[in-house]
Amino acid sequence: MILQKKGYLTMLLLLIFSTVFAQEKFTLSGTIADDSSNETLIGASVYIKELQKGVTTNEYGFYSISLPAGTYTVQISYVSFATKEETIELKSNVRKNVNLSTNSEELQEVVISDNRKRAEIRRPEMSVNRMTAEEIKKMPVVMGEVDVLKSILQLPGVTNAGEGSSGFNVRGGSADQNLILLDEATIFNSSHLFGFFSVFNADAIKDMKLYKGGIPARYGGRLSSVLDIYQKEGNKKEYHMTGGIGAISSRILAEGPIVKDRGSFLIGGRASYAHLFLKLANNDNSAYFYDLNTKLSYKLNDNNNIYLSGYFGRDLFDISNSFTNVYGNAVLNLRWNHLFNDRLFSNMSMIYSDYYYGLELGFIGLKWDSGIKNYNFKYDLKHYLTDKFKLNYGLNAIYYDFNPGTVSPTGKDSAINHDQLEKKYAFEPALYIDAEHQLTENLTVSYGLRYSMFYRLGSQNMNTYANNQPVAFDDELKIYEKATPTGTQHYGSGKTIADFNNLEPRVGVAYRLDDSQSVKASYNRMAQYLHLITNTSSPTPLDVWAPSDNFIKPELLDQVAVGYFKNFKDDNYTLEVETFYKKVKNKIDYIDGADLIANKAIEQVVLNGRARSYGLEVLLRKNTGKFTGWLSYTLSRTEQQTPGRAPGETGINNGNWYRAGYDKLHNISITGAYQHTEKWSFGAIFALQSGQPATFPEGYYQYGDVNVPVYGDRNGDRLPMYHHLDVSATYTPKPDKKKGWQGEWVFSIYNLYNRQNTASMTFRQNDKTGANEASRLSIFGMIPSVTYNFKF
Repeated sequence: MILQKKGYLTMLLLLIFSTVFAQEKFTLSGTIADDSSNETLIGASVYIKELQKGVTTNEYGFYSISLPAGTYTVQISYVSFATKEETIELKSNVRKNVNLSTNSEELQEVVISDNRKRAEIRRPEMSVNRMTAEEIKKMPVVMGEVDVLKSILQLPGVTNAGEGSSGFNVRGGSADQNLILLDEATIFNSSHLFGFFSVFNADAIKDMKLYKGGIPARYGGRLSSVLDIYQKEGNKKEYHMTGGIGAISSRILAEGPIVKDRGSFLIGGRASYAHLFLKLANNDNSAYFYDLNTKLSYKLNDNNNIYLSGYFGRDLFDISNSFTNVYGNAVLNLRWNHLFNDRLFSNMSMIYSDYYYGLELGFIGLKWDSGIKNYNFKYDLKHYLTDKFKLNYGLNAIYYDFNPGTVSPTGKDSAINHDQLEKKYAFEPALYIDAEHQLTENLTVSYGLRYSMFYRLGSQNMNTYANNQPVAFDDELKIYEKATPTGTQHYGSGKTIADFNNLEPRVGVAYRLDDSQSVKASYNRMAQYLHLITNTSSPTPLDVWAPSDNFIKPELLDQVAVGYFKNFKDDNYTLEVETFYKKVKNKIDYIDGADLIANKAIEQVVLNGRARSYGLEVLLRKNTGKFTGWLSYTLSRTEQQTPGRAPGETGINNGNWYRAGYDKLHNISITGAYQHTEKWSFGAIFALQSGQPATFPEGYYQYGDVNVPVYGDRNGDRLPMYHHLDVSATYTPKPDKKKGWQGEWVFSIYNLYNRQNTASMTFRQNDKTGANEASRLSIFGMIPSVTYNFKF
């Protein structure tokens, strides 16, 4: 038996060796960049016509492909750029850097100006949507400003929790299950003004990629999705400024060379000022934001580049000086790209991320500060072994510093005493390896493994409980309540309180049926060690992150997806259909009446449950012509269950499955853009979603003169259906002007037919009549706006 196993292993090694080294090959490599700015292009295609194979550039515009000796026609293309063809004789390794232009007249080589967006047929990558800055800017705009988050909300499988709510939900996952990266740095809250704007300035963005499934092994720490966004590097050839002046906010961005063709800078800022008009009307309420993007890049030589990028943003929401909420992100990333040789590319990053969340409750004299900081070291390598076999591997290590809350009085008359909830610390290292392997002309697979570890660290005093249960169950009242600690255990600085480790396999398969269609399947396991402690039904919002420990377990996800992808009618249309199923272990659930503000023992109000989500997604695109756009539809179900921990316990919702708070059975989005003339273009977005799950009272009983509601199953009801239509018109007075001052006017109407979408419903007793009544809260009606955009 041992000899037989050794024989199989030898045959496998010989097969891999023969696949990789069967024929002497040479390497064609280089970078693809924008000719006007020398900005590298992510995802540009390098295609070898004679062999009908190709490769795409990585996150830094680098490509590498190994080919037998010979003469080849190389086609280089990128969406919104003219395609370029060159003939290359390959008899040794060749480094070829190529610049693409948006103006075909500037090119000397053969040009194919029609470059359409196509569904990816050959690669096993699925459940992925990618958009360039140019594509995002061509979308219909709302409030006069292009928005990255608004663009992904038009994709299948992506929803929001309604107007006035932050974040987004992917395939039934909660907002904290999304890993949001800006130049590799973690963004913990992606919204301004509670979801009305995103923190991403579209003028500063180069590329965006959303992974909903089949997530590569280099990503970890979240369950539902990865939103990977890269900022522009800045123009290395000329100085330019871009900006916009609107009714609600304005923005400005400057970029240019530090050293021509070698180094560049980019700095941009945005701010809203609608609150100033409220002040003029003697309105004490305020809601505004501001942010700053910056990036420096420098090419040391052909093999080394360094980058320094940062972001800082803040939101402030104030109601008559009695309730103030301030929150925002600050990130900084220093990166070094190194090219070892034509086939091995590396990127090392040192990242700092800080998320702050603060509340000030003037009516009780309380100030609350909380936040999370992390320090992240990443080292990633991309190895182009052959044209059929590529490896990604690397490591990252994150150190977390949590501040659950600092409570302090706001004045001398406050009854609040200063208090510091014990800070928490954690360390999360991980290793990964990912391979993409073309087995045959029609079959390509990707497979990888991530090994993640998590260490919950001291210094901290941890409560101990009877039977190790911080949540007690009252058998008589059939309710959960806080357990009384039996004592405490002290862990010194750096001592391990709890530790976890998980193997996270990933696999994807793509089978090409013909040149226009393919079927794909994927599986991935993910582990999430951080949890967002939030309860949107509480009187005051809360946004506190907590690490896994002895009581709050890491969430674990398994997801499978199967899809069909087709380009048809000469790639004028694309169709993507996917179905998915995923299940989550250790999903956090809150006991009824959970108190989260200034809670020193959060484990006393949470239970570990499970969740599941499944659905069908359809995306139909029209890629060419004066009218372009897409239709997306999602049919899905998201449920949660927290059964009793022992016989006799009821669990949450009597232990039955119930709809999660972000379950949306139907989600339809229609996005269209029409180029009427060179001067006028129009756009529209129609969105329709099933109403958000809610718990309504089933009846009342009378206690004295008060009607007390009796509630039914958790999330057994829904708010009314959510829908609205947004339209925009863009007027460019001088469309042929490519240099000097260039301007455009953007006219838009949010919620054209003034739909009063329900954000929440409350049930109360009328003070005058004593009758029971329901009150519906709507946040936004119809909002017109005008913005003037410019660049020079």
